[in-house]
Amino acid sequence: MDVLTRERAKPSLPFAGVFQLVDFPLSNLAHCGIDDVWLAVQYQPSSLDNEVANGRPWDLDRTRGGFRLLIPQAGVGVAEDGLAAGNADVLFRVREQIRAAAPEVLLVMSSDHVYRFDYDEAIARHCEKEAECTVVTTEVSLEQAVHHATVQANRQGRVTDFAYKPDQPPTGVIATEIFVYEPTVLVELLEELHSKLSGRSDGDDTGLGDFGEHLLPLLVERGSVYEHRMSGYWKDVGRPETYFEAHRDLLTGDPGLFAEPGWPVLTRTPQGPPVRIHAGATVEDSLLSTGCEVRGEVRRSVLGPEVTVGEGAIVSDAVIFARVHIEGGARVSWSIVDTGVVVGTRAEVGGSPRKSLPTAEELVLVGRDCRIAAGARLEPGARLEPGST
Repeated sequence: MDVLTRERAKPSLPFAGVFQLVDFPLSNLAHCGIDDVWLAVQYQPSSLDNEVANGRPWDLDRTRGGFRLLIPQAGVGVAEDGLAAGNADVLFRVREQIRAAAPEVLLVMSSDHVYRFDYDEAIARHCEKEAECTVVTTEVSLEQAVHHATVQANRQGRVTDFAYKPDQPPTGVIATEIFVYEPTVLVELLEELHSKLSGRSDGDDTGLGDFGEHLLPLLVERGSVYEHRMSGYWKDVGRPETYFEAHRDLLTGDPGLFAEPGWPVLTRTPQGPPVRIHAGATVEDSLLSTGCEVRGEVRRSVLGPEVTVGEGAIVSDAVIFARVHIEGGARVSWSIVDTGVVVGTRAEVGGSPRKSLPTAEELVLVGRDCRIAAGARLEPGARLEPGST
């Protein structure tokens, strides 16, 4: 996510103005009654402190079990020290903790996807098939499949082919990065792989990398990996263009993330004043968060908490984070603007893409606490590092 994640862990990125990405898997877990939850963070773990609040919004702040934040450690053993280089590597480094916890099943998911899903469905499938691993899948376009792991299964649902980010995807069915593992088999295979791969890497790198590099291919080869197809909306928002696209999906109607009253997305949302839209202002097809104040025009955009849009300013086709001030006469379009930015009077940020949705190269990304001077111009594709003037 480029300049937007220079100073924060990706799961703490805001979504739909008032949520964070990490809220979605944690809310799904809470609604499924899964209350032993570990959150493994390798980069900028302190950026998640306020958002996760020790698991309180999901009723995970308890004496036994509940929420645990797993961060990189030193001095715990040669193979466990340092930063992990992928999600399979993370699992290897906490394998002794997995052994000690002795769970019946181990559910693993990424925290940069938005979706509503009952994990119990996948766990039931896993137990029914007595699988060593169950992969939750969905279907996307072949163009999008190049960014994911593709999955092919036979009529019984057993996975027969697995390709990690292939240049020419054989199918649009992909792994959603939600996995159910048999814990004992998982730990044994991680140790087996480590013994084979440790000589090929340098320093603290175990060589295990991401799940799709060695772990899942080995499990598929063993013949006990099964697919569970997810229904409903799922989006990987870990890249600027898909993050922007997911927000556009919200503006055309709820794709299924928030429509179920019995399955709300839970979050730690700070309180603030009501939205204020002044006389003469225009707001169309947009989402406005707590404390926004609009005197200008807002069209097809998402505004985070306490955003101000000055008189004569136009915000169109943009995602604006919290406490951004867009001064009078400024124009912001086809951009993602981080927290605390000031866009000066008559400044122009962004421009129209070639197609209906922008590529990453066409989006403007403005990092946290930037100051864009009066009359300044940021062309499509521009990047401002956090704190830039």
